[in-house]
Amino acid sequence: MDLKNIYREIINEHNLHPQYKLEMEHPTYCRQGVNPTCGDDITLSLKVNEDGVIEKVAFAGSGCAVSQASTDIMLELIEGKTKEEALSLSQAFMRMVRGEASDEDMESLEDAAALADVAHMPARVKCATLAWHTLEKILSE
Repeated sequence: MDLKNIYREIINEHNLHPQYKLEMEHPTYCRQGVNPTCGDDITLSLKVNEDGVIEKVAFAGSGCAVSQASTDIMLELIEGKTKEEALSLSQAFMRMVRGEASDEDMESLEDAAALADVAHMPARVKCATLAWHTLEKILSE
């Protein structure tokens, strides 16, 4: 199986069976992100402890397969990380979708690297980055 098929399977799995699409009671942070271009609409919820570690993550909403998979993958990646580590991962993801990621960036992104081809599909960049932009807004609060 070639790498593109593996990446496609990762995206499909996170879209069809999202691990983090659930309700969270009393999140530390909760923020909506909307992509009016294609109708993606997500709400991120994070519980962050006093040390700045993201202890629990969740999302609600709807949208295309790329936005839903990207959100689920992102949450899987940032759970257990500090706010600073999550921001660093977000910046690496943004470099990746611009086609500027280093090998170190790609390695740090784990399953999120499955979305690298979005760099070649301008219409899908906003779908893939919606959750990441929303996360950056939360982390800058």
